[in-house]
Amino acid sequence: MAKVTGIGGFFFRARDPKALAAWYETHLGIVDIAREVWKQQAGPTILAPFSHDTDYFGRAEQQWLINLRVDDLDGMMAELSAAGIAVETRAEWDSEVGRFCRIHDPEGNPIELWQPSDAAGLT
Repeated sequence: MAKVTGIGGFFFRARDPKALAAWYETHLGIVDIAREVWKQQAGPTILAPFSHDTDYFGRAEQQWLINLRVDDLDGMMAELSAAGIAVETRAEWDSEVGRFCRIHDPEGNPIELWQPSDAAGLT
């Protein structure tokens, strides 16, 4: 059977695409597609539909939540905080699969940052 081998792209609407692309590059290191294609490191990817009435994503009308793997969550949170970006953590988000935090881009889209746990065998 043929199967998907990874995520080839994540596309979404933005009021100011150029400014938003610059924000993602500056704060998360995701290169602007106008210059080159961002190449991610191999690693786990989770695709998980949630119940339509979940409050995990934040706003009720929010249809998606992107989760990005990071190699140093503490370092990333410190850099984001230093840049004036609000970083939210909750003890219940951390689990055997790793540690998590949440930020929002300038257009209010939620971004979950995840440092997988070595113990979970996901790294």
